[in-house]
Amino acid sequence: MKFKKSLDSLLLEASESGEHTLRRTLGPGNLIALGVGGIIGAGLFVRTAVAAADHAGPAVTLGFILAAVGCALAGLCYAEFASMIPVAGSAYTYTYATMGEVLAWIVGWDLILEYGVASAAVAIAWSEYLNKLLETFGLVIPYTWCHSPFQTSIEGIQGVMNLPALLIITIISLLLIRGMKESVVLNMIMVVIKLAIVITFVAIGWSYINPANHIPYIPQNVSEIKLMNGEISFWDHITSGEFGKFGWGGIVSAAGVVFFAFIGFDALSTTAQECKNPKRDLPIGILGSLVICTLLYVSFGYVLTGVANYKEFDLAGKEASVTYVINTYMHNHQWLSISITVAILAGFTSVILMTLLGQSRLFFSMSKDGLIPKLFSTIHPRFKTPYQSNLVFMVLAGLFAAFIPGDVIGDMTSIGTLFAFALVCLGVLILRKTDPARPRAFKTPFMPVVPILGIVVCVVMMYGLGRHNWERLLIWMAVGLLVYFIYGIRNSLVRKQQGGL
Repeated sequence: MKFKKSLDSLLLEASESGEHTLRRTLGPGNLIALGVGGIIGAGLFVRTAVAAADHAGPAVTLGFILAAVGCALAGLCYAEFASMIPVAGSAYTYTYATMGEVLAWIVGWDLILEYGVASAAVAIAWSEYLNKLLETFGLVIPYTWCHSPFQTSIEGIQGVMNLPALLIITIISLLLIRGMKESVVLNMIMVVIKLAIVITFVAIGWSYINPANHIPYIPQNVSEIKLMNGEISFWDHITSGEFGKFGWGGIVSAAGVVFFAFIGFDALSTTAQECKNPKRDLPIGILGSLVICTLLYVSFGYVLTGVANYKEFDLAGKEASVTYVINTYMHNHQWLSISITVAILAGFTSVILMTLLGQSRLFFSMSKDGLIPKLFSTIHPRFKTPYQSNLVFMVLAGLFAAFIPGDVIGDMTSIGTLFAFALVCLGVLILRKTDPARPRAFKTPFMPVVPILGIVVCVVMMYGLGRHNWERLLIWMAVGLLVYFIYGIRNSLVRKQQGGL
């Protein structure tokens, strides 16, 4: 027995009201803004240069399009599920209803990488960029108080704790406890700031594009040429160590890298129980935010690799690539460097908000199912938010951000999220077969082509991220299964109801 959660029980849960339910305050405009807020973060400013320098060159724009296609295919499947099952929990809940408890747990554990762990890593980067902004005004936070105790400066100064990172986690967590309306207002401000600055960079930078920088648009891969000439086999090509280093394989790898910049739209589905009309508004929010961000990403990548040659980003420093391009080629627009730093800070802030929001709502659902302790589903009597869950993650993410050095976990986050997306696409296929008569306010078009293509594109991008990320994903999953068999399987409400214990 797979111990699935019935759709009828989920719909009953969605219709509940009272002191133990979340407050419905979100409309389609709020959802699009939250989606854009969750998607456009430092991924745009940092991952674009990484993907161009290491994988695709100017064809990073094609990588963005491939990643967007994967997201759109998954997004259409998310939209169908969200309109059918308007409850918090996102991919975890959808998997529970279609493929059973064990896979649902794996997805829920998997999404901790996207929501919980990533929020701390983003907070650490937020601290670094805050210092960069303060330096332009002659101020600086002492190294001791913006680095972990495991870090030492060139001058031999040892860090004690990262206070700015801890501060931003605390502020966002307390704001989320206060309520969705206040969180949406902050997110809207951050979205307006970063959208204005991204559009300004694209508009001004367009006139500085040097067409020579886009030639060749797809840099050659020697191994790929040998494959096309019949000199080596496909297996030799993909195992040569050259796969993903430019050529068409580089575009696939670039898509996996920049996919990190798209993560966030799926967190919208965790807000289903806080939407005024989730069946109508969630599909609008998911697909609308994806369209807006894809247009901006492709334009941004085209301008960035047109103003400067992609090879320069290896030397210029990938994190400072945008500032480098402005200061080196866009003369008389140095003020944009400061603006970009402000946009990155705004992007980080809204991403932290969405990741912490998604994590608390995910654990809200898992807790209501008995798979994790009850405190994660306790609702504040006044604010109608899962405040204890927010407090737990404020402490955990805050401690990680304050005392652990920030490592690059973008690729690890990407592979975990792609895995969840593939399962959502599979879930839509399964539910169309097992429950075809169920009312669907939004239907994924071109069935079964869209979900099948979604699975294929997600798996291809996962492959492009390399063996080491697959190994880390499997280790993370093994730890999660251990937790499940120690606690979750013993406390599962669905198992108790269906006689599994």
